[in-house]
Amino acid sequence: METRQLGSLSVSALGLGCMSMSEFYGKADEAESLATLERAFDLGITFLDTADVYGVGRNEQLVAKVLRGRRGGVVLATKFGIVRAPDGTRLGVSGKPDYVRSACEASLRRLGVEVIDLYYQHRVDASTPIEETVGAMAELVRQGKVRFLGLSEAAPATIRRAHAVHPITALQNEYSLWSRDPEDEILPTCRELGIGFVPYSPLGRGFLTGRLRRFEDLAADDFRRMNPRFQGENFRRNLDLVDRVRAIAAEKGCAPSQLALAWVLAQGADVVPIPGTTRRGHLEENVAALSVRLSAADLARVDEVAPRGVAAGDRYAPDGMRLLNL
Repeated sequence: METRQLGSLSVSALGLGCMSMSEFYGKADEAESLATLERAFDLGITFLDTADVYGVGRNEQLVAKVLRGRRGGVVLATKFGIVRAPDGTRLGVSGKPDYVRSACEASLRRLGVEVIDLYYQHRVDASTPIEETVGAMAELVRQGKVRFLGLSEAAPATIRRAHAVHPITALQNEYSLWSRDPEDEILPTCRELGIGFVPYSPLGRGFLTGRLRRFEDLAADDFRRMNPRFQGENFRRNLDLVDRVRAIAAEKGCAPSQLALAWVLAQGADVVPIPGTTRRGHLEENVAALSVRLSAADLARVDEVAPRGVAAGDRYAPDGMRLLNL
């Protein structure tokens, strides 16, 4: 697989988001999740993304099971900042220096590693100056516990302030055909500062695959049921968008998911999407998107059917939107 650069960090052109292997999108099969991780390595994916909040630590423990014996060949990213109690209760966001240090130690233990390659602040803590948070993260770099630093869902001004304290290697934000807000200010800021861009949910939380046709297709414990884009009239309107994407994909001889991923990949060599999946078949479909070439005319057609702001509904329910550093 080709590689791409996130600042000075070299990674596979496509990463793998591991969140859904432990929580959020309904019950996952651990054996199949582990097989999917193994298949990812077979296909050349070496960039894994997890977080301490996923499954309240269980996702990091799951990833640890496939790191044994191959640590040197994997670029491992994890995140801190969204605080949950052991029973899963959400307790808020913290970027306080003491919390940064304790969260990193806990992630290192769960992952069974001595160093984290890319350590992100998952959400910006509005009550703690970003300079203090990044200062604590930079200390982890000096101690050899972390190699590179990242932010997630941070505003341009926050990115600049953070980067002035210590180089930020990557910014992780939601970005897809139905979430194009980063194009306004986020991407230009990253490119000005030499920061790589890591889109999460590049398939619109699975909606852009075309596999979801009814709200009832979502499991009862799937958090997307609480997402405005998957509810009521928004669902129907967004389904119209998917059908337009599907029509272009059919002409290109690929799946809608592959067209959606190919579009994200075409946005620049500094863009490394991390689609998540729990199944080997879906993973293989995603990797095949690397072979889909979109011409200037193709990209123009996609822009017509999926312009900025096309999606109906907010990205998160109100409590989730309040966590974004806009």
